[in-house]
Amino acid sequence: MISPLLVFNVEPLDKSLQVQLQCNIDNKTKPLGALGTIEGLALQVGLIQNTLTPTLERPVMLVFAADHGVVEAGVSPYPQAVTQQMVLNFLAGGAGINIFARQHNMRMRVVDAGVNHEFPAHPDLIRAKVGMGTNNFLHGPAMTAGQCAQALRSGRALAHAEAASGSNVMGFGEMGIGNTTSASTLVSVLCSLPVEQCVGRGTGLDAAGVARKAAVIREAIGHHQVSAEDPMQVLAIYGGFEIAMMAGAMLGAAERKVILLIDGFIATAALLVASRIAPEILEYCVFAHCSDESGHVLLLEKLDAKPLLNLGLRLGEGTGAALAYPLLQAAVNFLNQMASFESAQISRQEGS
Repeated sequence: MISPLLVFNVEPLDKSLQVQLQCNIDNKTKPLGALGTIEGLALQVGLIQNTLTPTLERPVMLVFAADHGVVEAGVSPYPQAVTQQMVLNFLAGGAGINIFARQHNMRMRVVDAGVNHEFPAHPDLIRAKVGMGTNNFLHGPAMTAGQCAQALRSGRALAHAEAASGSNVMGFGEMGIGNTTSASTLVSVLCSLPVEQCVGRGTGLDAAGVARKAAVIREAIGHHQVSAEDPMQVLAIYGGFEIAMMAGAMLGAAERKVILLIDGFIATAALLVASRIAPEILEYCVFAHCSDESGHVLLLEKLDAKPLLNLGLRLGEGTGAALAYPLLQAAVNFLNQMASFESAQISRQEGS
């Protein structure tokens, strides 16, 4: 069970301004509902910030990285060393997420939650290592209950620090060879979905590789027999340090009433765990996209989430969240800058 010392205080949204926000949206110089999803996004941001004039301040992309012991079971076509190599690529500015984050003036922080490598100091690197990668959950829990709690607490502290520095919108991404296996297992157990529906190609598995991954997950689930009613125990047994720390950061961000930009399958799996700890967190979430991982569409349905984009992405890293950020900007700018019928002296539709 969740430790009584680890309580997340995520408050439900204050809806006191909802009627006025909706009135302002409807009074813009457009037919009712003509901006579709952008209108709903503007309303959500206004409610999160509890203001009629929301702003986006110091957007930051948090990319959590860690290694996974289950890689020993042959669930990835890439060796574990790629995790550390990609972290170095992030820090050098050469990865996909670096390009998209720079394009949209998002700061990027790389969080070493548990990579099997010691990195030199770097201004964009946050050292929060819980361990040198998780254990192979085929043979035992991926992490201890204490390590799981440590990861959640560290993520929460990180998000609180970013909010204290002025950030009110945070994107969440990840890197970790083997983490689609971990995420697929979490989704299967917590959502009571068949393993086959939760498993995809990950970093490029062929059909035989996907079948192998599914077999590993089924064996692990049969071995542990953990209750879906205990999300922290499920996370400790099947999770990764980056997934656990990301879940803690999401909860911490929501505690500070920050907008959460949720990336793809693995980030949404972290959110799934977080939502079982504090269901109110979902009100703070903007779902960036539906990834090409087969389990993601089912997971989004379970969370009643409506993603902004569907681009066939399956890179991770937070790339989908960064690509969706301009839509968030558009929603805020529309709410704050678009003329009303009154200010523009434009006649309304008859009967409105």
